[in-house]
This record gives sequence, structure tokens and C-alpha cells, in this order.
Amino acid sequence: MNLNKLLPLTETTFYIMLSLIEPSHGYAIMQRVEELSNNKVRVAAGTMYGAIDNLLKQKLICEVPSNDKRRRVYTLTPEGSEVLKLEVGRIKHLVAISENLVLGGN
Repeated sequence: MNLNKLLPLTETTFYIMLSLIEPSHGYAIMQRVEELSNNKVRVAAGTMYGAIDNLLKQKLICEVPSNDKRRRVYTLTPEGSEVLKLEVGRIKHLVAISENLVLGGN
């Protein structure tokens, strides 16, 4: 599968995937997104579970066993980790060319 075709990620999906570097459940993901974004991104439950559904379908995340039967816990798959790395590289490239053009390479 050509993982580059899944890029660019939406900001919300990017933060959700970052949150899932460590296995986590829905409410903890929402809290982690807020924390990582310095409270600039807040994910509503419906938005988050829609994104989770899409990530599951794309096989970028998977459900992992949990001791708490009331909570579904997710983590990145190897493909999800690779997509996240590709997205970070894409963003780094954007920053590098932007700094060069806008700030004159400073």
C-alpha cells in the first residue's frame, strides 16, 4: 500500500494519531489532544469516534485488549506509525521551505 496517498492528515487526525503512540481510550485521547495542542484543538466525541472509525478502516490503528471492559483501547499499527513519520517529514519540509522563503533562511 502506498502510504503517501493517505497524506496530508487533518490536524485532528494528526493529533489523535500522536495521542495513540501509547495505547489509550477515547476520553484520554481527547484530553491528550488538548494537551499536545496547548488547548488549541478540542475534539468533540463525535468527531473523535468518526476519526477513530476511519483510522480503523485504513488499518492505521487497532484495538488492543483492555482490563476495563467499559473502554475500548487503541494504538497505532506499524502502518500508522509509518504514516505519522511521513506526515512529520512532510510538515518539516513545509517549515523548512517556509522559513527559507519568508525569513530568508534565518
